[in-house]
Amino acid sequence: MDVFSSGPNTGNLVVTVGLVLALLVMSSRAKMLDTKGANAAAILGLVVGGLGHWTWLLILLGFLLSSHKATKWRFDEKKALGLSESSDGHRGWTNVVANGAIPGLICIYAYMADDWDTVVWVFGAAVAVAASDTFASEIGCLDPRVRMITTLKPCEQGENGGFSPNGQLAAAVGSTVVAVLTFMAWWTTTTDSVSTNGLEFLTVLAVIGWLGCQIDSYLGALLENRGYMSKGAVNASAITGGVLLMSLYLGIL
Repeated sequence: MDVFSSGPNTGNLVVTVGLVLALLVMSSRAKMLDTKGANAAAILGLVVGGLGHWTWLLILLGFLLSSHKATKWRFDEKKALGLSESSDGHRGWTNVVANGAIPGLICIYAYMADDWDTVVWVFGAAVAVAASDTFASEIGCLDPRVRMITTLKPCEQGENGGFSPNGQLAAAVGSTVVAVLTFMAWWTTTTDSVSTNGLEFLTVLAVIGWLGCQIDSYLGALLENRGYMSKGAVNASAITGGVLLMSLYLGIL
């Protein structure tokens, strides 16, 4: 049974199903997702693992686990200040869709294009932007040194478009975590490790993930605060921006 080949083959599907089941168990025990969120994550996991590769699913799981830790970090303080996105730290299906829909579509593209070696980096870029934004929001919201990204003037903690030193550092960490996981996924399955500089791609991916977080902040300040875009639309737009940047770098576009 071949577990290293990408796409819908027996070995890949068996491992994918096992990881999805593990996701559901972890989600229930750690209270990472509510019921609808867990169901949405399971469907997304089957698409990502089945059409991409189970190592791609590990990238998503790494994002989910690390973002859950970021969400729970000093959660009571964030809740008291009105800075938490949920009342109990759970993530719902809307959050799963906002952060996972584009990665899921990328997996469909990889399968249709029969190109997993290159597209894994585009997939990683989408997840890196989501991770960077989540880390920045969950860690940076408690830093009082907040400034509006469009004017650099002080603003309220948790305000859309605000950034802080701790938030920027957290954004870089979140993006780098996903970049490392993406490199590991690529290295596990690649058929072209000689001509492709994986470490270069890792570095570029980490930077693009961080840039995607800045795009999110700009859109939040310019459009979300004025009621022109919802939070989900801003997240999806920032992720799309990261995907386009990585695709341009790889020469796909």
